[in-house]
Formats: sequence, structure tokens, C-alpha cells
Amino acid sequence: MRTNKVVPSAREALADVRDGASFAVGGFGLSGIPSVLIQALYDSGVTGISVVSNNCGTDGGGLGLLLAAGRIARVTASYIGENREFARQYLAGEVEVELTPQGSLAERLRAGGCGIPAFYTPAGVGTPIATGGLPLRHAPDGSVAVASPPKEVREFDGRPYVLERGIRTDFALVRAAKGDRHGNLVFSKAARNFNPLAAMAGRITIAEVEELTDLDPDEVHLPGVFVQRVVVLTPEQAAAKGIEKRTVRP
Repeated sequence: MRTNKVVPSAREALADVRDGASFAVGGFGLSGIPSVLIQALYDSGVTGISVVSNNCGTDGGGLGLLLAAGRIARVTASYIGENREFARQYLAGEVEVELTPQGSLAERLRAGGCGIPAFYTPAGVGTPIATGGLPLRHAPDGSVAVASPPKEVREFDGRPYVLERGIRTDFALVRAAKGDRHGNLVFSKAARNFNPLAAMAGRITIAEVEELTDLDPDEVHLPGVFVQRVVVLTPEQAAAKGIEKRTVRP
């Protein structure tokens, strides 16, 4: 295993990405998203990719850049959110979408990273999450072209639970406030949402870090065993953080 995992640029960190690859991407809305890596992925021209993320960015922001360019073939997410283009593509049958409860999505990523192939959860029991029939892909006329299959339901201590599979992806893209050359990461506040979980799920995990420094082992949120490549952001890149909605008036 490489001791120094720092890569000179985001472009070089993504040099082996190919069409059709799958990605786990950290962040929630625009909070904590690996925006520099997403831009580099867009610039690479890669297409036909599958994305696992809490949502798919916003119109013109985050993963929304790749979505608007027609580069994303499939999304596993917990909600469509504020992205009108995402909703349009889903309803028009241009992208396949697997909707999953937010907690289940988080645990599926963690389970995949821990080598756990599947687990049982009460979330979704008695709904189409368990019984099947959720639209994965629509036809151009709005009808359901592909529906989700039913999942196994099993009873434990008198309560039903649905079987959810762990998630593993070809790559994971995450953002951290601090990191060291070994790939150990520290996340800041809300950016510690899906980033550690996405990082665990990737076979090759690439982290963009706002500050490269030595870390005390007690402050590490994600150990470097889960991270293969580190990209150090410039001060300008580190400071550029999008806001979905402004909640105050001038």
C-alpha cells in the first residue's frame, strides 16, 4: 500500500475512470460535495456512469452538471430534491432511479465498505420499497417501463424486516476539511453526513481535502485504509462552497 497517497491534481486522480463506471459521492445537497472532483469528472468526458449519492446535486450545481450533460445513466438516491432537471429526466425515462430510504442508503454504503453483503431493516416494510413496484425507469409516455422487484421480508422477534443489499462502487468521491498524506480524513460539521460512508463504499476512493496536515489519531473521522488518493485543494477551491437556498434577506 502506498504511504504517500497525494496526487498532483484532480484530473490525474481520475485518469483511470472509464465510461460506465459507478461512483459513490459524498455530500448532502451542496453541503460537503467534492465539487472539484465532480468538475474534473465532467471535464473528462466520461459518460454512462452510475451514481450513488443522497441526491443528484442541484440544477447547474454538483452532480447536476453531469446530469444536465446526459452523462449519468443511473442514480441511487434517497430523494430527487430541488433538481428540476433530475425530475424531468426521471419522468421522461432518460435516467434510471432507485429511490431508497435515507437511513437505509447510509447503511447500505457502510455495509458495503465493511464487507457486509446485506442486512435487515424495518424501514420500508409494508411499502413499495419492500413489495416492489417503484418506478426505476419510465417510458417516454410516462408509463412505468421498469419497476423495482420485491425484496425479501423476514420476521425477527415478531417484527418484519426487509432485506437491503450493501453497496460497493468502482470509485468514491468525497470532500474533507483536513487530510494527511496517508489518506486519514477529518470532516467539518454537516460535511460529515454521507462523506465517510461514501468513502467506505468505493473500491478506489479519491478525497479532495481543504488542508493537508499531520493528524492526531484521536481526531481522525475516517482512517486512510479506505482512501487510495488524496487531492489537495488550492485556497480558492477550498473557499468555493455553494449554497442551495439563501434563508436570509439582504
